[in-house]
Amino acid sequence: MLSDAFSRFARWMERQSGRPVAFVTAFAVVLIWGLTGPLFHFSDTWQLVINTGTTIVTFLMVFIIQNAQNRDTQAIHLKLDELIRVTHSARNGMIDVEEMPETELAKVKRSFEKLAKTAECLDHRIDEKVERAVEREVDEELDERGLPDPAGRKHGRR
Repeated sequence: MLSDAFSRFARWMERQSGRPVAFVTAFAVVLIWGLTGPLFHFSDTWQLVINTGTTIVTFLMVFIIQNAQNRDTQAIHLKLDELIRVTHSARNGMIDVEEMPETELAKVKRSFEKLAKTAECLDHRIDEKVERAVEREVDEELDERGLPDPAGRKHGRR
């Protein structure tokens, strides 16, 4: 019950603190504090008021922000898990990968890096093969029509 109440409060605070009125209010507080400096002769107490106030607000906001971050991260993971689950070619072992130990995560990362390098190499090879095939077709079409090669190629050579 306390957890639910805190979650509702944290979501409400998260929404409120992200609005322009929250910034304007904070700015107004700092402005009023600064303008009252001469009135209080810039005393230690005057400085302590803003230092204490900002420290308390910062301390409390850490928990609000962490709660929001945890909730957002969990929601993103659940959405990704659902996409993995319904994608037939995806590996279901990737569901909850965030729960793996660091050493296992590092292995998975290395395998994806290796896969990316392999895919990049294959892409270049495929691009070259497609380019050669297109050049051959163009050469054949030009030969059939009895037209000269405008690029100066002759049957795939430049």
